[in-house]
Amino acid sequence: MRPWSNRLENLQVSRCDQVWVGDITYVQLKGHFVYVSLLMDVFTRMIRAWHLSQHLTQSLTLKPLKAALHRSVPEIHHSDQGVQYLSKVYLSTLRHHGIEISVARRGRPWENGYAERLIRTLKEEEVHLNAYEDIHEARDRIGHFITQVYHQKRPHSSLGYLTPVEFEKQNLS
Repeated sequence: MRPWSNRLENLQVSRCDQVWVGDITYVQLKGHFVYVSLLMDVFTRMIRAWHLSQHLTQSLTLKPLKAALHRSVPEIHHSDQGVQYLSKVYLSTLRHHGIEISVARRGRPWENGYAERLIRTLKEEEVHLNAYEDIHEARDRIGHFITQVYHQKRPHSSLGYLTPVEFEKQNLS
């Protein structure tokens, strides 16, 4: 028995850093895969941090979490039941910052729908359109997509057709 539940059910997300969602996906390179981990603020759709690695290890999720926590702290962190998100060190980092832990139930990917949608966008609009030679090219291209396209040029219907940067600025003033 694990004490975590899906805290997002029936939750009205109404402010920045109320909920962050996390997920991992793979990216194919020539001959092998690398993995990308993302943390996104649900309200603004801003990607708070991300990390690309050759290995599906604890640091894949822990590095972006620690980087994001230097700038802000969410009230709730939501993810699937991946071992990287439920490791002792990851959970203790969340608890140390007073962050409520929310987890999608096993076999219900739609309960992590915000993160799943982000992953789909990343794959459809960047990853599947490119054949990365190596991890360095993948990191550069994905980083450019996140900072220059996803955050600054791509409007979101859930944000009233504003970009995440525009929406966040509007809601911080």
